[in-house]
Amino acid sequence: MLQKITVMGGVDKNGHPEPIRRLDIHPGEVLAVVGPTGAGKTQLIADIEQYREGEAPTGRQVLIDGHPYAHDPLNPGPRHLVAEVSQKMNFIIDTTVEAFLARHARVRAIASPETVINTVLTVANQLAGEPLSPTDNLTRLSGGQARALMVGDVALISNAPVVLVDEIENAGIDRLSAMAILSAHGKMVLVVTHDPTLMLMAGRRVIMKNGGMHQLHRTTPAEIAIMETLAAREKDISRLRDTLRSGQQITDNVPNKETQETWQAFYCTARSTSAGRSAR
Repeated sequence: MLQKITVMGGVDKNGHPEPIRRLDIHPGEVLAVVGPTGAGKTQLIADIEQYREGEAPTGRQVLIDGHPYAHDPLNPGPRHLVAEVSQKMNFIIDTTVEAFLARHARVRAIASPETVINTVLTVANQLAGEPLSPTDNLTRLSGGQARALMVGDVALISNAPVVLVDEIENAGIDRLSAMAILSAHGKMVLVVTHDPTLMLMAGRRVIMKNGGMHQLHRTTPAEIAIMETLAAREKDISRLRDTLRSGQQITDNVPNKETQETWQAFYCTARSTSAGRSAR
């Protein structure tokens, strides 16, 4: 079992040494990669994906359990260490969800594929806004359904210990649950994100600046408390979204006492607007 991956610092866009000279990532850890657009977030995960050995413009070196990745075809190192879930992904294979998962399970020599397939579908349906069926054709899945399916597949079928996630906040799925599921299955998760809730959900975050790893912060107890508040509010918003998307109208029911006044005001406004339209 892979114990850690290490990124040895290289240089930033100006050729200056990166302030962070060594970054270790362990199983079950979620590391957020943050920074403004163009700061080098995508390049960092690309360096990991390609097991860089100092040959890239960044000069970074990626170590697998403390050793360089063996590119020698006659003496290869461990393969398929990295899986990726990106914000833009679609299937092109013309088959059903069940057939795809069964094929992947056979490739991975999983002993009880039926059980795993059912679990993957349960996870995907937990994450996606729209339900998936085993008989759905892959090419007809929505973007959110496709990404939810891949999170379940990566967590339960793929044996890749490292998962690179690119801006999952735009994926249309329950991103916090997705991170928790991947972490619970021992994956080393690096998530590129602009989402403050996701940043604070991670145990650590590396701040990118001018192409380099500039700072590394561990999430503080105060930040965890903020994250929990944000997550609770997002659940309220999610429930409201589901209510509206299902075609229901707003009633006076409120999600909890804490936000009662806000939700009551919102509900009353929405109900009045709806009633006004109905009267026309």
